[in-house]
Amino acid sequence: MTRAAVFDAASFFCTVRNPARCGPLKTVQVEGFTEVLQAAEGSPLAHAAYMLATAWHETARTMQPVREAYWLSEDWRKKHLRYWPWYGRGYVQLTWEPNYKRADEKLGLGGRLLADADAAMEPAIAAKIMRRGMEEGWFTGVRLRDVLPSKGVATRKQYMDARTIINGRDKADLIEDYAQWFERALRDGGWA
Repeated sequence: MTRAAVFDAASFFCTVRNPARCGPLKTVQVEGFTEVLQAAEGSPLAHAAYMLATAWHETARTMQPVREAYWLSEDWRKKHLRYWPWYGRGYVQLTWEPNYKRADEKLGLGGRLLADADAAMEPAIAAKIMRRGMEEGWFTGVRLRDVLPSKGVATRKQYMDARTIINGRDKADLIEDYAQWFERALRDGGWA
């Protein structure tokens, strides 16, 4: 039996919607969670929880792919980011042309990301970039398996160390809290 056959999304979302956490979710947030869950299918519990926590944090809780410095204009990015037009996009910030090329090749996109970097803004592609990048150490060289268990729950320290997969120790404590919350929601939904 596959994970999809036993995972109860309703129970997952019931826990996520806890009023002490975030309360009601917008439709686009539910769609974003769903994309990340689909991309994470087959991942160990702690890995899936950390992917969700990363997406929640990196997208300012929208669960939709974002552009680097999303609150600023494209003109600002062009003027201030030395790697423009290969600036950060997605659930995690994929940057620099060689990284877009690697993601394109690893995901079998046939040059699509190189022809249109904004393809990294498509939720399904963004979620796949996040999973493969976190699993294979694309962002900092640290991989999910380097810091998180392949079975069962993760400790607070493990989730804090997992931040090194994406961005050193920046906001590690906050994202660890999100990971614990999403781990609970995944367990409530039956993620093994």
